Amino acid sequence: MPALGRLLIFGACLVLLHATFATYDHLTQLKALNQLNDTVGTLPSTVILECFASLAIFILGATLNTEPLKEITWASEMSRRSIDEMDARVGFATVTRRPARLFRAQE
Repeated sequence: MPALGRLLIFGACLVLLHATFATYDHLTQLKALNQLNDTVGTLPSTVILECFASLAIFILGATLNTEPLKEITWASEMSRRSIDEMDARVGFATVTRRPARLFRAQE
């Protein structure tokens, strides 16, 4: 599947490159006819459709190109680790004698 994903990404880039060339060609034609100021901000609908098609193909290719997701449940984590490794923390420290040492009269 990663090869198909890469091929789709490459194809989407080619389609987007063609859309940019079509936009450049359209603007060059408008400039040659001296109609550039009349149609500011308008592109042919085929170019816009081609850009959206390129985006859809790219998203599909990127989805197919990803690695499979890892399982993140507690059961899958414990299948790789032992209970001694997970419960190896130190118990609670005793702090009852600490204030007597901190607040005693200095000699």
